[in-house]
Amino acid sequence: MKQWTAGVLASLAMMAGAAQAQGTYTIGEINSYKAQPAFLMPYKMGMELAVEQVNAAGGIHGKKLLLLTRDDNANPGETVRAAEELLTREKVDVLTGGFLSHLGLALTDFAQQKKRFYLASEPLTDKIVWQQGNHYTFRLRPSTYMQVAMLVPDAVKLNKKRWALVYPNYEYGQSAVATFKQLLKAAQPDVEFVAEQATPLGKVDAGSVVQALADAKPDAIFNVLFATDLAKFVREGNTRGLFEGRKVVSLLTGEPDYLDPLKAEAPVGWIVTGYPWYAIKTPEHQAFLDAYQKRFNDYPRAGSVVGYNTILSIAAGLKKAGSSDTEKLVKAFTGLQVATPFGPITYRPQDHQSTMGAYVGTTALQDGKGVMVDFRYEDGAKFQPSDAEVKQLRPAGR
Repeated sequence: MKQWTAGVLASLAMMAGAAQAQGTYTIGEINSYKAQPAFLMPYKMGMELAVEQVNAAGGIHGKKLLLLTRDDNANPGETVRAAEELLTREKVDVLTGGFLSHLGLALTDFAQQKKRFYLASEPLTDKIVWQQGNHYTFRLRPSTYMQVAMLVPDAVKLNKKRWALVYPNYEYGQSAVATFKQLLKAAQPDVEFVAEQATPLGKVDAGSVVQALADAKPDAIFNVLFATDLAKFVREGNTRGLFEGRKVVSLLTGEPDYLDPLKAEAPVGWIVTGYPWYAIKTPEHQAFLDAYQKRFNDYPRAGSVVGYNTILSIAAGLKKAGSSDTEKLVKAFTGLQVATPFGPITYRPQDHQSTMGAYVGTTALQDGKGVMVDFRYEDGAKFQPSDAEVKQLRPAGR
């Protein structure tokens, strides 16, 4: 009798779960939470805030959003296994996520093979929307090409001839450096690249890297390191005087996710992309800031905005599609416009890249911590190759 009762209860629970699922859109999200917590924990908080706001407003056509997250252990095989589990066991409606570029590419390929919609929220490699882009994959965050293109005009104004390069030796770093070389050389033909240090991700030997760069006697440095690698590089560079009398142009360093841990050791005078949350005075951003601080009693990081915009994008796509059907979602996202804390963005029909931009400014020290000053917002729509170039980069029919 007890076994029969347990079986009935289990069946009822399954029926209740199915009924609940019918009233929801389930978002399956995969990311490197353990490997990259500085960015991804605020990112998760941003997602949670957006889910709560969408649901509080009545959901999407009366259906609530449900967020399920999985950790990929920073491994491509684990990434694909997590995606498969979310689709087959959890029956999610939408796939999103990705931080490290090579894992984002694994999810891009998975979406192509399974013919399922995927929104790449964070990975920056250009290949996601160009060389390995496909019908099913869209990308939110400004790519390496876009962010580098935002920095190059400032690099050109420096009028420095001898440049050194330092970057993590995987897809993101390689892509960023290739774009920087291409764009800087086109704008300043006499430029020379006198040193190049490609370091293992998360395992930079900062002492030897800094010494190698110093030995090359560059006039300026282009840095692509982030997270703990950035902190080690900055501290060793400060100790050895690498940055004295040299200009540094740096991707992502102005993001509080990476700048704040350095505290008073934060670099001064670097030209960076970042997120000066404390000084953005637009109504859209103020509304987000107030809601985030009220919900979490903390300030947002760059990851917070990416996570928030990820859910806003998915909600807008589902609303426009009226369904989680893959083909309807793909059609809805093609040219989709979304209101965000950074202002309106559009998912470009020609390559599925959003026009979300980034802030460019200079690092400084205020009250013993690093901040961005003299910053400006760069609209991502202004930093794209021509449609003809995109057509050549992107596989035909994808």
